Amino acid sequence: MSQIETQNPNAAPDKSKRKFLKILGGGVIVAAVGGGVFATTRTPTKALEPWKMALGPDAGVDPRRIILSHAILAPNPHNRQPWVVELQGDDRINLYCDLERRLPHTDPFDRQITVGLGCFLELAEITARQIGMKMEIDVFPEGEPQPRLDGSLVARMKVSKADVSPDPLFAQIFDRRSNKDPYDVARSVDAVSAETMISVAGEGVMTGAVTDTVQSAALREIAWNAMNTELHTYRTAKESIDLLRIGKAEIEANPDGIDLGGAFFEVIDAAGLMSREEMLDTNSTVFKQQLEAIKEPFGTANGFVYVKTSGNRRKDQIAAGRAYVRINLKATEMGISMQPWSQALQEFEEVAPQYSEIREALGVGEQETLQMFARIGYGDNPNPSPRWAYDTRIRQSG
Repeated sequence: MSQIETQNPNAAPDKSKRKFLKILGGGVIVAAVGGGVFATTRTPTKALEPWKMALGPDAGVDPRRIILSHAILAPNPHNRQPWVVELQGDDRINLYCDLERRLPHTDPFDRQITVGLGCFLELAEITARQIGMKMEIDVFPEGEPQPRLDGSLVARMKVSKADVSPDPLFAQIFDRRSNKDPYDVARSVDAVSAETMISVAGEGVMTGAVTDTVQSAALREIAWNAMNTELHTYRTAKESIDLLRIGKAEIEANPDGIDLGGAFFEVIDAAGLMSREEMLDTNSTVFKQQLEAIKEPFGTANGFVYVKTSGNRRKDQIAAGRAYVRINLKATEMGISMQPWSQALQEFEEVAPQYSEIREALGVGEQETLQMFARIGYGDNPNPSPRWAYDTRIRQSG
């Protein structure tokens, strides 16, 4: 089977004795872990294969499968991978939301999930251009479901051979990451670089960047207060805890959600030291240690980029997702790390104060919607997140 070559898409297991527990989309718990044969065999290889098995133009398969094998690498909330598609006729791809993969507590109106579907559509079109195909996308052709998504079409895509120019951002698809680790506090993204990143966003959105030290500090505080609120709100914290995949077996059985891979986590989980109940108990030692560790990356954010739209229709949310992933790809090209911080943008009741504060801080108009907010900086490139193979996301039409 032919494939498009990547540059080390599945890095070797971390050989250092420091592992980072990425949890709740936020921070880290630092812990020691030894090496040995067991440790070196705990990489969830199968769950990472989609990052190095994307099909190339000479694969001898339906070009729509080539497109899908790249589109599934799109960023999305909690790595839920909410997309499911039908292949119709010889030239159509129908995109739907898998309703079981939504986040009803942290994303009660499915706005973030829709943004993630927009990221999928952008990678699909970028890949189509790379293999000499034109893609026509009709978003929500059956109407925009409110207040939540339903089983109707999210998008209808039609592909055809055409003389189209490749998008240079295609080259970054395999290396793109959402880097949740602490960034280098001695090195900040300058204003010119930040503007270059957001210049590729495309149409239908408004973008901005913050590199000022004072404003960045204020935004860090708002973002942390929102994260703290989410962690102390039982139902929203539980939504994330329920999506933990600890160790190779769990990750490969369900390569979505929040992955905690590696020998260390398997060992302490087997020893009963990673109790999900204690992670949710705000009075427990585990919770308090977790809270302190999660805060670490928040202190290393010295710059931000954001995407807003003039309204909050489903089409606006799709446009925001398409813009966000383009910015993320450009950041990758420039060697800049990015991580979305969505907590202050969420619409559940308890986070309303931070929702208002971040809008005011960024000058978001009354009718406008702040769709994406991400920290930027410089850090080591992490391993990719697990993915379901593209063919598991295809369902039979009819």
